[in-house]
Amino acid sequence: MVKINNKKPMRYCKGCTYPEIAVNVSFDKNGYSSTYNTFHSWETISNKAWMKRKKVFENIVKKIKKNNKSNYDCIIAVSGGKDSYYQTHVIKEYGLKPLLVTYNGNNYLSTGWHNLNRMRQVFDADHLILGPSQDSLIKLNLLGFNKMGDMNWHNHCGILTLPIQLAVKFKIPYVIYGEPFWDISGMYKPEDFIEFTQKVRLEHGMRGFDWSDMIGKKNFDLSEKDLQWAKYPTDEEITKVGVRGLYIGNYFKWDPNKHKDLIIKKYKWKSSPTPFERTYRRFSNLDDRYENGSHDYLKFIKFGYGRATDHSSKDILTGYISREKGIEYVKKHDHVIPSDLNHWLKYVGMKKEDFYKKADTFRSNKVWWIEKNHWYKDNIWGKPKKYEKVFLSRKLQKYYE
Repeated sequence: MVKINNKKPMRYCKGCTYPEIAVNVSFDKNGYSSTYNTFHSWETISNKAWMKRKKVFENIVKKIKKNNKSNYDCIIAVSGGKDSYYQTHVIKEYGLKPLLVTYNGNNYLSTGWHNLNRMRQVFDADHLILGPSQDSLIKLNLLGFNKMGDMNWHNHCGILTLPIQLAVKFKIPYVIYGEPFWDISGMYKPEDFIEFTQKVRLEHGMRGFDWSDMIGKKNFDLSEKDLQWAKYPTDEEITKVGVRGLYIGNYFKWDPNKHKDLIIKKYKWKSSPTPFERTYRRFSNLDDRYENGSHDYLKFIKFGYGRATDHSSKDILTGYISREKGIEYVKKHDHVIPSDLNHWLKYVGMKKEDFYKKADTFRSNKVWWIEKNHWYKDNIWGKPKKYEKVFLSRKLQKYYE
């Protein structure tokens, strides 16, 4: 390990592949991440305890069947992915009538779109899909990129806002999501039974930015009318209906690999027919061409790790691969510049050099340093490595040298 900007060397979790810079992740004195420790907290839950958790969910179902006066028993926020299918599978197994709700950010891969459109067929469920105008989406892509280095901010906003908005509008008491935020970062303990809230939406899902931060910006011409879908209901509106956002993962043991096998067998769900460039998995994030690509590449630019780190950490902890194999995947995929970057640049009308000039301003100096006009960073598998050319101004470069 080497010193980074005269700071301590970058540490990597001894039990998975997360670096200490990973979002919301902390390390204990023994070198294990909060992701690792929280996962093992969940692993200590006995089968008997899981049965009690299941009973809690079943009591919620009984309450819905007894008291619900809406035409739908719940809303399920769906993208058409493996988690969406599993959530809907569980809800239908309990005899509830869900309304499926999708935010369409204009980025679907063909396989993801196929899976999404089959949901109302295989689950016999009504399905609402809302997509903002393409002009608005292009502006939001650019605003998200410029403000926080995340062109997919609008996607996070849509899937975390629209279902709650419609629950209030149609007086539907429950909105169902899949895995809680503990899944990656280990922020919560099993006994927390966390629920979806406005705070979770804004601080974690939307990077602290709301719809009002996107209007009235020079050269973008977005108005409040363009972002009606992004407005979160007031506390009074939510309380009046009694809307709650529940995570299925609190009540049923969460294993994406097993869920994937189940939905392929039962519903003929399709994974990607071709490999992704920035991860080895083919069954995650099919709803958004940039999620495994340019969006994730920006995370690598900012924090020095990517989707292969996320996926390998999960698969190491659940026992599907060894840590050594996970490190191989990280080495192979995390640094790759995705070909869909060219697609996004054409979509929003931006030059590649202008992309890097802005993207470089988001790099963390806890990760990156500059040598001979190139970016360098420490790596989990050994010595530091040279990466992209630096596009920062000379004044900003001094911050990293």
